[in-house]
Formats: sequence, structure tokens, C-alpha cells
Amino acid sequence: MELRHLRYFLMVAREGTISGAAAALHVSQPSLSRQMQELERDLGVRLFDRGSRRVSLTEPGMRLRRRAEEIVDLVGRTEDEFRLTADTLAGEVRVGGGETPAMGLVADAMAAFVDAYPLVRFSLFSGNAESVGERLDSGRLDFGVFVGHADLSRYEFLQLPARDRWGVFMREGDPLAALDAVGPEDLAGRSLILSEQASREMGAWFRRDLADLDVVATYNLLYNAALLARRGMGVVVSLEGIVDTSPGSGLAFRPLEPAISAEVFVAWKRYQAFSPAAEAFLGAVRARWGA
Repeated sequence: MELRHLRYFLMVAREGTISGAAAALHVSQPSLSRQMQELERDLGVRLFDRGSRRVSLTEPGMRLRRRAEEIVDLVGRTEDEFRLTADTLAGEVRVGGGETPAMGLVADAMAAFVDAYPLVRFSLFSGNAESVGERLDSGRLDFGVFVGHADLSRYEFLQLPARDRWGVFMREGDPLAALDAVGPEDLAGRSLILSEQASREMGAWFRRDLADLDVVATYNLLYNAALLARRGMGVVVSLEGIVDTSPGSGLAFRPLEPAISAEVFVAWKRYQAFSPAAEAFLGAVRARWGA
């Protein structure tokens, strides 16, 4: 069993077809089929259920995938440790994420990485979970930062040591600003400005059908929604710490009661073929936040 066989096996498992894996690996389909058959003979088990169009992993195949991921990752990291230096590692790492104070943690990781590898550059994309996921799936991003109950089933991910608190932004002087916290009854009859994430995660908190709420505007990034709140168009349901609410800013923030908080994750595609710079940053992320 060779390391090359394990890498080829993982690509077949990822693509679900021999032809798709062969194209991704730039090898011929008959050659890849033979090598997978040789791997099965070497191990003495059937790794794939071969259908008319797609292949799927058998139970031994799923066990091998877990081991192969560990082996390939360890070999790759070992090679990188001896090959990469601050003078040779270069390129662009692409990171996307929604608006969250936890991006400060990601920024800390980026700054430390650039200090170690000054030829590396970062490209940042800001968007909601849907747009970040779309770019991650299409390969336009290397990493995505997700907040709350995003579907991460098709990704590898790490949870960041942060939790974001949900609350309400309102214009200074609004009666809600006199409260310590805002409950569902306090928002009854109020004009609301909601994001898709708020609509998705807080339906139960409102204790009523979202269709019964007076939603005057929706948003995907908070800056423009905050402009509407400053003009008294409505109150914004969002995460804390994204826009300025200091005295004189024109805005105030009050947390929700019952409290709702959101976990934050950094995610990447399974079996992603990273650039050397992105691969090295992934190693730094894992070292910082856990294997």
C-alpha cells in the first residue's frame, strides 16, 4: 500500500465516481481503476460498492478513509515542516465570513501567520452564511467563518472559543433603551429589521409565526441596517459588538431575554486540495484551536 494509493482513494471517495476522480487527479480512468483494485487486493477487502454511475464506500472503505485522512495529513504536515520557510512560502489565502466579533480571533491568527510568512497575503470576503458557503463549495474561498446553526455537514470545521450574543439595536432614546434586556413582548407591534439568520434562528424566541411580525426591512450585512435604525425606521435584531453603540453613536443595544447566543466555527471543504499557503494556514488554525 503506497501513499499515492491512499491519496487516490480519498479523491475517489470525495468525487463519488472513478471518472471524476481521474479528471481531478489528471490520470487515466483505467489506470485509476486498476490502482483501486490493487489497493483492495492488498488490503483483502472490498472498499467500494460500484453502481452504474457512482461508487460509494463500504464499511471497510469508511474505516480506511478515516485512517487515510490521518496518514495523508500527517505526511503533508511533516513535509511542510521541512520544506516551507518564511522566505519560500507565498501566495493568497481566501477567507470569508459573516459579521461577528469572533472575526477578531481569526484576524489574530492571520496577523500571526503573516508575521511568520511575510510573503503570504489574505483575501477577505464578507457575506452571509449562504454566500460564504457557495464560494467555499465552488473553491473561491479556502475557509469560511460561520455563526450559529449553519449546516456544516459537508465541511471539516473547528469551533472557535467565542459565543456571540443576540440582541436588539435601536435608536438612542428609544423606550427599549431604558430596559436591561428585551423580551418577545417588548417587540410586539414594533417595526423590525431582520437578517435571514435572525429569521432562521429566532422563530421560536418570538413565540409567534414570523409572518405575523411587522418586518419593514431585511438585511445581510449590519452596516446598512444600522443606518435604518438610526433614522427610526425600526429596531434591528442582530449580534452584539458589530456596530458602534457608544454614547453619541446614535444607537443603543440591549440583549434578548430569554438569552440566545451563537457558536462560531471556521470551516473548509472536505478533501480540499489547498495551495501551500492555505495548507500552512490550516496547520496554524489547528494548532491554535485544536486538532
